[in-house]
Amino acid sequence: MEVGYQVIAGSGLVVGFALISPTGYRLVSDFRRSDGIHMVDSTEDGDYRLCFDNSFSKLSEKMVFFEVNINSESSSVGGSNEWENMAITESMGEYNMEDIRAQMDSVYQHLERSRQILAVLRAREARGRYLLEDNLWRVSFWSCLSLLVMLFVAVTQIYTLQRLFDDTKRVCT
Repeated sequence: MEVGYQVIAGSGLVVGFALISPTGYRLVSDFRRSDGIHMVDSTEDGDYRLCFDNSFSKLSEKMVFFEVNINSESSSVGGSNEWENMAITESMGEYNMEDIRAQMDSVYQHLERSRQILAVLRAREARGRYLLEDNLWRVSFWSCLSLLVMLFVAVTQIYTLQRLFDDTKRVCT
């Protein structure tokens, strides 16, 4: 069994993680990590528990992408019963049905793994987009604040220079 997770959004982008067996033993434990991939031999039958802990950051919520892949040697592609009943014609005599089935199973497994990798890449892209948008907001905020400070300093300097050259003594002739 392969368990992977990644924090996509939230302050700090870290969570605690634990994988607990059906009998209650802690198999994997991470503390304050932003992502992780763990391979575990699932020797026990039952429900495994995935626990994500955000107790150290109670005020902020997190968005976590996770996936669980169960790699089983005995699993086969659905629809293999169709191959059992298929009649072999003369043009197909040179091909072994077991070879064709094995090739199709291999293609299916590769496509399934590609789908899983694409899901992980989508999660990473979403995390990057979230960080980008968050950083854009911060940069825009501090840029506006700097602009306001510069305008205030400019107005103050202009006022000070005008007061310096302001002639308060008038001579009547």
